Amino acid sequence: MPVELRKRKAREPPAPAPVKKTATGRVTKAKAKPAAVKANAKKAALAKKASEEPKDEEVSKDAKKEEPKEDTKEESKDEPKETKKAGKVEVGETIDLDSFGGEIETNDGDKTTLKKLVDESKAGVVLFTYPKASTPGCTKQVCFFRDSYEPLTAGGLAIYGLSKDSPKANTTFKEKQKLPYPLLCDPKLTLITAIGLKKAPAGTQRGVFVVSKEGKVLVAEPGSPQGTLDRVVALVEELGKK
Repeated sequence: MPVELRKRKAREPPAPAPVKKTATGRVTKAKAKPAAVKANAKKAALAKKASEEPKDEEVSKDAKKEEPKEDTKEESKDEPKETKKAGKVEVGETIDLDSFGGEIETNDGDKTTLKKLVDESKAGVVLFTYPKASTPGCTKQVCFFRDSYEPLTAGGLAIYGLSKDSPKANTTFKEKQKLPYPLLCDPKLTLITAIGLKKAPAGTQRGVFVVSKEGKVLVAEPGSPQGTLDRVVALVEELGKK
């Protein structure tokens, strides 16, 4: 009998290695390469640094902007102090008569200056200021000085009334009240401002100013009609004792 040959079965390929599972049942993935992790970390650090740098620049810019503001405040604080001193004189101060008070005129229309009036006097000049000619308070004031004219001028002081009225208004005032002294007109308030008796915005404060032949300020103060006279009377008495 013929022999029957049997075919052998081909060997099956080996089974793949089993995939490891975590405790949660998820398949573990391959770990990221260390080089890629470092590169990403470096990029993040650079990005963070770049975002912080502009903030520093902005802070420095703001600081620079604030510096001049502080200087400006300090300068503005100093300005009022200088303005406050301007246009005021102190008793005992010696003024420069050549440039003091500008040009004014008498009620007769003659141009003059404080220096010229002082030069023409024997001992100095008395200027009493009044707000407006021919008004009640000002009429009392000019009459007080009129009635005391002789004792006030006995020591060499020259008496003048001073306002911003026109020559015509002051001439009428002088003639009506029969004043023995001239009235000075200062419509631009140059002399009135210089002696510190300007009333804002463009008026005259009642007061009195006295200056010696040497330019020394003896009296400089506001006052009432009677008060301005009393101050000059007291000064005359003081000068008489010397």
